[in-house]
Amino acid sequence: MIENKSLGARTFNAANMILLIVITLLCLVPLWYILMVSVSEKSAVNAGTVTLWPVGFNLLSYKKIVAEEAFFLSFWVSVKRVVLGTIVTVGVILLMAYPLSRTSRQLPYRNVYMWLLVFCMLFSGGTIPWYLTMRSYGLIDSIWGLVLSGGMPVFSVILVVNFFRNAPSALEEAAYVDGAGPWRTFLQIYIPISTPVIATITLFTVVGYWNEFFQGLVLSTNQSNYPLQTYIQQLVVSINLSTVDTEQVKLASQLNNKSLNAAKIFIAMIPVLIIYPFLQRYFITGITLGSVKE
Repeated sequence: MIENKSLGARTFNAANMILLIVITLLCLVPLWYILMVSVSEKSAVNAGTVTLWPVGFNLLSYKKIVAEEAFFLSFWVSVKRVVLGTIVTVGVILLMAYPLSRTSRQLPYRNVYMWLLVFCMLFSGGTIPWYLTMRSYGLIDSIWGLVLSGGMPVFSVILVVNFFRNAPSALEEAAYVDGAGPWRTFLQIYIPISTPVIATITLFTVVGYWNEFFQGLVLSTNQSNYPLQTYIQQLVVSINLSTVDTEQVKLASQLNNKSLNAAKIFIAMIPVLIIYPFLQRYFITGITLGSVKE
């Protein structure tokens, strides 16, 4: 009986491992395909013959990107947006979630505030009122417009609220006995034990700011203020015929919109691919600990 159970467990583990490997490969295939398109020759890309291997391997698309000042300007705008936006958003989420995680006796009308948050998550005023509000605050063509335009991610607030509510109440009681006030309890008790959920909402925030393009398109009237994803969304290979020379004509004849766009998309994915492995070990813990509502 024990041997049969052991054999069954090994069979299940092997099948589970094979399934996870297949799922992982399915997730990686689109990324690999984009890379192969970006390093393939123009005729093969146009003919649709590029699959999992490059056809006519070349790095012309990446050479073109290196020569584009607009790409690096938009990349820098996105970096500033992610850094500033993550600091502001995560800080406000924590400051909002801590009082909302207290009881109704500690925070009167707590349930009213929570319902307001949920209502705002489900319904919005629309694009035009949002744009008029941003314009009235002078946030057009401003990095702070790109940072503040997304509002407050209510889902992340609820996640942190549930995480704080699941923390041992004895910690807060001990801090209260020692004379700690709300600020000291928040900063010295709750923040240090909240690494998993902070890492989780940080990952959500970074990916959200990095991948968002519509707000940059609406709030930026100058292309030099576009974040990277807005720049990629507006990709057009254009040649100024008044300044074109022989080398540019030769390069344009070898380049292709699809391969150039694929190269830019692949480069845009690299920062998130680098950041994710450092935060993913906290991801499951942060989600599960904040998923149970008392």
